[in-house]
Parts: sequence; C-alpha cells; structure tokens
Amino acid sequence: MIKFLDLKKQYLEIKKEIDKAIFNVIEESAFVGGKFVKNFEEDFGEYLGIRNVIGVGNGTDAIEVALWALDLPKNSEVLVPANTFIATAEAVSRNGLKVKFVDCNKYYQINPESIEENITPNTSAIIAVHLYGHPANMKKIGAIAKKYNLKVIEDCAQAHGAEIENVKVGNFSDVATFSFYPGKNLGAYGDGGAVVTNDDVLAKKIRMYVNHGRDTKYVHAFEGRNSRLDGIQAAILSVKLKYLDKWIERRNYIAKEYLKKIKNPLIELPKVVNNIRHAWHLFVIKVENREKFIEYMKKNGIQTGIHYPIALPKLKAYKYLNQDCSNFKACREDRFLVSLPIGEHLKEEEINKIIKVVNSYKG
Repeated sequence: MIKFLDLKKQYLEIKKEIDKAIFNVIEESAFVGGKFVKNFEEDFGEYLGIRNVIGVGNGTDAIEVALWALDLPKNSEVLVPANTFIATAEAVSRNGLKVKFVDCNKYYQINPESIEENITPNTSAIIAVHLYGHPANMKKIGAIAKKYNLKVIEDCAQAHGAEIENVKVGNFSDVATFSFYPGKNLGAYGDGGAVVTNDDVLAKKIRMYVNHGRDTKYVHAFEGRNSRLDGIQAAILSVKLKYLDKWIERRNYIAKEYLKKIKNPLIELPKVVNNIRHAWHLFVIKVENREKFIEYMKKNGIQTGIHYPIALPKLKAYKYLNQDCSNFKACREDRFLVSLPIGEHLKEEEINKIIKVVNSYKG
C-alpha cells in the first residue's frame, strides 16, 4: 500500500537528531518553557522573517488567541472561508464573535470578490486560510481590509514555507497562526501551534495571555489562559525545521510530475498562480464520483484522503447562522474533492504508479 502519509519513515530518516533532541530536553527537565521553546521561536521567526513567534498549545488555540488579541467588537462578524477545517470558524465563535462564511475561488482559496460582497457595517476582520499550502491572494485581501478598516488574520496551518513573491506567508496580516499537528509539513509529535506577528505590542500581549496573563511568576496583569508549546515538541520542531525547505522542494517536484503527467479527462487538476511558492501540503483533485475513485485507488494499493467532505456552512454546527450559501462554489464542489498522496516519503516508482493508476481510472 502506498501511504497517504508516512510519519514513521520521516522519523527514521532523522532518528538520531530527533532522539538526541528529546533526550536533551529530558536531561535538562526543560518541559515547559525554557531554552528549547525559546530556540525554536527564534529559529522559526528567522525562517519566516517575522520578529515575534509565540509557541502555543495547538493551531486552534493560535487562531483563538490571535482573534482575542485584536480586541474586536463583541458580536461583530469575522469573514471565514467556507472550505476549511472547522477550527478556523470555532475560534471565531469562542471569542464571542459571529462567523460569516465567504466563498472560494478557482484555486479553492478565499475569494476576494466574495469577501467584498459579504462585508457589512458589522464586519471587523477577515481570516485568510492558505488552504492546501497555496497562498491566498493577500494583495487583494489587504486592499479590501484597508478600504473597510478591517483586521486580517492569516491561518497558515497548511502553508509552512509557502511564499508570495519571495515573502513567506505570515507577513501579510496583523497577526498569523500556525499549527504543528503531526501531519503538517512542519509537524510535531503531538499538538503544537504558534502565533506570529511583527507588532511588538501585540506580541507582548499574546505572550502574557497564553501564560495566565503574566510576564513574571505570580504577577498577573489580567486573566489569561494556559496554552504553551512544550519543550519536547519545540526541540523536535527545531530539528525538523532544518529539513522543511528540502521537503517542500520534494513536494513541489511531485506536484509538477502530477500536473505534467496526469492526463485523465475525468480528473480536474489543481490550479496554481504564478507568483507563489506552493507548500503543497495537499494535492487536491476534483473527480465526479469520489467514492468510486477512492475505492479504485484502494484496490490498486494507493491511499487517498478527503479535505474536506462537507463545506462548513452545510454542517449541523452552523445551521444556527441561517446563512444561505447554496450558490457557493465551496458548497457545490465539496463532494468531488480528493487528495492524492504527496510528500517526501514517496519513492519515484510510487509517484509513477500513482500517475499510472489515476490515468487508468475510467469512472
């Protein structure tokens, strides 16, 4: 079976470094806070070209904390893409804000036209998710935000290392967030996340908030919360960060092979804009009968994935919004999307087999 994701294989290739990193944390008992977290925050900040990186417990916390830090008016609307993981929308509701969904464009990124169509006097912010590793159109989104005086949050959970005109994502907003869930391009061995910003005042506020509202032990300036990246995860991430660009290059090579060699008319391949570096967290195709295609791939020894089977506005969880999104591309096409295996774990013969099997699918 060709695996969709193979974290064990990735671990075995860097086992000595990972094992040593974990041992060092245990040896120094630096489990919460400490130098390993500080080192990773500094390394990741340097990689992104962003001054402030604050490690947190997970990617969902990161979005929730980012929204809290912006101090948006209660019950104001935050524009959220209709096709993404529910964490993006959950974080809005958890802050006492109102979710309002907007549609995607042909790249399956948040659509600037739909953003502008859905802005009301009650809109306070836009969350741009760089879905699948393809950056959203931050130039247009930034212009819209400026026009209507809105805050912008980048959800970079799937886009570590992605770039727009040679600038890493995370640099195009008031504040940005990352997830280090194990399956991400830069993944920990458990939960982890980060909030990043070039706003030093905002960064200090966030760092205090995720550490119980304090910057000194027992001296609490306000009520905060507990959401911290632990030392072991930070040490693991520091090791893996050194390999991230190499892994992204491999993902881009595989994507180019797919785009060049998959010729099946029943398969619609992803579209990519020219001025970006795609992180290719996912390679998502469109196929009419998804279940039949998945079964065909499985019979031929290839795992596939679905991201995401139901557009957020169609979920029971958001029925209360009473927002009619039936005309959204995201809501019409969610049942056709399938993810092919992509990642540094794939051998050349496996890439060729995937291409051959996809091309032989007859529906």
